[in-house]
Amino acid sequence: MAGFAPLRWIIGAGALAALGTALWFATRPPPLTVQGEVSADRVDISPRVSGRIARLGAMVGDTVQQGTVIAELESPQLVATLAAAQASLGVARADLARVSSIRAETVAARRAELEAAHADVVLYQEAYNRQAQLVRSGNTPQARVDEATRNLETAIRKQESAQAALQLATAGASPEERALAAAQVEQAQAALQQRQVDVAELTVRAPITGQVTTRVAELGENFSPGAPLFSLVDMRNAWFTFNLREDLLAGLTIGDTFEVTVPALASAVVPLRVTVINAQGQFATWRATRATGDFDLRTFEVRAVPTRPVEGLRLGMSAIAAWNRRAPSAGSPRAGAP
Repeated sequence: MAGFAPLRWIIGAGALAALGTALWFATRPPPLTVQGEVSADRVDISPRVSGRIARLGAMVGDTVQQGTVIAELESPQLVATLAAAQASLGVARADLARVSSIRAETVAARRAELEAAHADVVLYQEAYNRQAQLVRSGNTPQARVDEATRNLETAIRKQESAQAALQLATAGASPEERALAAAQVEQAQAALQQRQVDVAELTVRAPITGQVTTRVAELGENFSPGAPLFSLVDMRNAWFTFNLREDLLAGLTIGDTFEVTVPALASAVVPLRVTVINAQGQFATWRATRATGDFDLRTFEVRAVPTRPVEGLRLGMSAIAAWNRRAPSAGSPRAGAP
């Protein structure tokens, strides 16, 4: 019987150990399960000008490439303003050509006037010379000399005026007039380019490659600038986002990795890498329920990207992670595998 005593002690010690282990597991808090969702870049596409939907090139669920025409608008008003801008440019260019041109007929007329004025000067110069000789001999009154002098001076002034008119006709418009006409051409060109851009904006193209998730546009509807027509989501740059209280972030840093389960993908396990840790606004603060011995906690957004491509990932899919409440050791991930 004495040999059975140690065996009883061993069995008793084992039973106590098993009971202690069971109690430890029973009293151990369960791992915290956090839930996030799949997010991606979303682009709301809207027209820059007003117009009526004339054609739609994409439906909800379609994957469109960057630059694909997804809608065409029509606007008779913009087309009319484009025609008016083209006409204004033509007028401005014609005015610049008129100002810069020199008409040969005008130059010939001014040259003929100068020659006629020069002939008058020669004629009145000879008459003045004769009167000057006669007055020295006393054969003509002084009044005739004065009249010849006045006629000669008048002819000289007309010759100078004709010479100036010829120079003006030869030079054409002044530099200021030409600069003004050139500036008006540039102004008309800028207005035309603006109208061309407006008309080009009637064709709406996809700014990114993505999937159409929302379509507001319908044929025949009028849309103003900024009104959304489509929403595109770029699933090539998808990420997972989680909202966590700050007391759950102990030791979490950018670059840490952890794993999540995606129920929509047959509970596939996806490894993630943390890329962003941002504080949410005051509206997301967890308020303490006790006046003393407790404090408010901010909520942080944690973003993580898959470390490898995941087929079938869609916007809004849930992700489940078993979150380790304790701070991780150096070199270990913050969150445990689910």
